[in-house]
Amino acid sequence: MDALIDIRDVKLTYETKGGRLPVLDGVDIQVPEGGFVAVVGPSGCGKSTLTRLIAGLLEPDAGEVWLHGERVTGPKSTVGMAFQNPVLLEWRSVLRNVTLPLELVAPRMPKREKEERARQLLALVGLEGFEDKRPSELSGGMRQRASLCRSLVHKPDVLILDEPFGALDAFTREDLWQTMQKVKSEEPFTGVMITHDLRESIFLADEVIVLSGRPAVTQYTMEIPWEGERDLDRLYGPEATDMLGELRRQIQIAQGRTSREGDA
Repeated sequence: MDALIDIRDVKLTYETKGGRLPVLDGVDIQVPEGGFVAVVGPSGCGKSTLTRLIAGLLEPDAGEVWLHGERVTGPKSTVGMAFQNPVLLEWRSVLRNVTLPLELVAPRMPKREKEERARQLLALVGLEGFEDKRPSELSGGMRQRASLCRSLVHKPDVLILDEPFGALDAFTREDLWQTMQKVKSEEPFTGVMITHDLRESIFLADEVIVLSGRPAVTQYTMEIPWEGERDLDRLYGPEATDMLGELRRQIQIAQGRTSREGDA
């Protein structure tokens, strides 16, 4: 199957006050249409940099990023993004926060249609009845649900999630994992998620990619064999335990805490 997202041998170095800082040194990632990939790795290895490259907010020093068979050379309206901090605008209602992307990418769409689309998504994530609230009137989990709606309202082909649930408590986070399953079923997209939570990665993704320490390369790829709707209880079974164990080992390798053959 052809990749909708195709990252080919991407390299990137930042210029800092202390000199050149190599961040990515040959990252390869392919995501088929409708696929969902989670990217994990040590802190500071370039995971968030990777999302900006996919979105066209950065250009690599070498290598290429392709979406839908076209090389990415600038920001793409077909990409939606959600972050750990929802950054909702307090002076706008929840409904008007969600419609904001449509005001930018589809200014000629009638206001009624924009609001209908936003209401549809808000109902999907359990926020029906909260359309006229201000962000400060919502809990952290509710704000993140609204942020997810905002990232999907313009029906992007690609959704980038940069640690969207990292600041939430464990119960709320697991509840949102299940919401994500429902959203992806009813609002199909091709996804790339950055996360530090290994359970989250195997619950939501079809494939988990481990980046090495900086400068990062694609160190390891794990296919998740689960199909269909996923049950949280499965995260605590023997199959999940084995996958989590291997991912932890790969993170330790990336951190230089153990060798590929075992503990040094």
